Amino acid sequence: MTLKSTADKGIQTLSIHGGEQLDPTTGASVPSLVMSSTFVVDEEISFSANNLTSETPFVYTRWDNPTTQQLEHKLAILEQAEACIAFASGMAASAAVMLAQLSQGDHLVISNTNYPGTAEFARETLTRLGVEVTPVDTAEIAEIEAAMRDNTRMLWLETPSNPLLRISDIAAAAKIAHAQNALLVVDSTFASPIATRPLRLGADLVIHSLTKYIGGHGDAMGGAVCGSQALLGPLRGEGLVHYGGVISPFNAWLIMRGMATLPLRMRCHEDNAVALAAFLEAHERVERVLYPGLESHPQNDLARTQMDNFSGMISFRCANPKALAERMMQRLEVIHYAVSLGHHRSLVYLMQTEDLIGSSYRLEGNDLDSYREVAGDGIFRFSVGLEDSADLIRDLEQVL
Repeated sequence: MTLKSTADKGIQTLSIHGGEQLDPTTGASVPSLVMSSTFVVDEEISFSANNLTSETPFVYTRWDNPTTQQLEHKLAILEQAEACIAFASGMAASAAVMLAQLSQGDHLVISNTNYPGTAEFARETLTRLGVEVTPVDTAEIAEIEAAMRDNTRMLWLETPSNPLLRISDIAAAAKIAHAQNALLVVDSTFASPIATRPLRLGADLVIHSLTKYIGGHGDAMGGAVCGSQALLGPLRGEGLVHYGGVISPFNAWLIMRGMATLPLRMRCHEDNAVALAAFLEAHERVERVLYPGLESHPQNDLARTQMDNFSGMISFRCANPKALAERMMQRLEVIHYAVSLGHHRSLVYLMQTEDLIGSSYRLEGNDLDSYREVAGDGIFRFSVGLEDSADLIRDLEQVL
């Protein structure tokens, strides 16, 4: 039993039932967990991933797996995409897309401040392979336009961005990219499909770290790429099978379980973040607060147009950030001082400016000045969880 139609179903229904199938043998209501690495076949199947088609039966879990396939179908439905490929992590998904789509002599335009792993991969690995990389502030459309070249093959956005929560105009960026015959790729991890569906705004591919909001419980790593079948068909053979960043079926099952509550969680994340952002913005020891739902956010109008949910990510700056981080490590009771984000537990971590500038972003000139103006010596990335907002406020108050 599967949904006969998804077009007339609401997002909560799709998060629970989308892509799932009853077990044909047992009738189990919950998707079955298939951990087998290999499958018995009753016909000759090519041993080459280059010959994979949508009709290829299950052969080997690096190629495809019944549990993983249900996760991919559910994600595709939520993103309103033709297809989806699940990976072992968000970085596995990102690296696969870049390596499969870019070649020596191609040009990539990417945000100058985004997830450090992606930033370092673009600046170090891709450039070593002969790909030209131009980082720009993608919240500024004029900077994107100025960076495009005849050999630009990809424009990479992350919106909201990590850690400054910049919002990029996906629809405007899509027009610029497509005018140059370049792909627009959007890392939508901070937003989730509940907030933004980039494909509807003109993006070609959408990236998610499933470890974050979509899984939501901090217990399973995964990544995904959603887009057209024309783009994802070849990517499965090269980017997944050949590069080998295959998600464990158990992690796929855990993430699919988490997705059932994604709309409810995102609503609570937003409610709590709105309350915490207001508290922080009014606090005398807080110098700056960045949250897309605040009127003080530089792209608040765009966020209201492009996002159905402002998510649970806040960045804030205080004087003497290292001293505050020490107090957080020693005295926080409810909030965990830890990396990652999008979990049911609240997480906070200091993103030190010198560390990011030196190892990840390598900003210079006006870009460096602009980053320091916002982040100072360091900015706290706060992933607001599902606890009672009053408890979170008290926990922060006693360290601020």
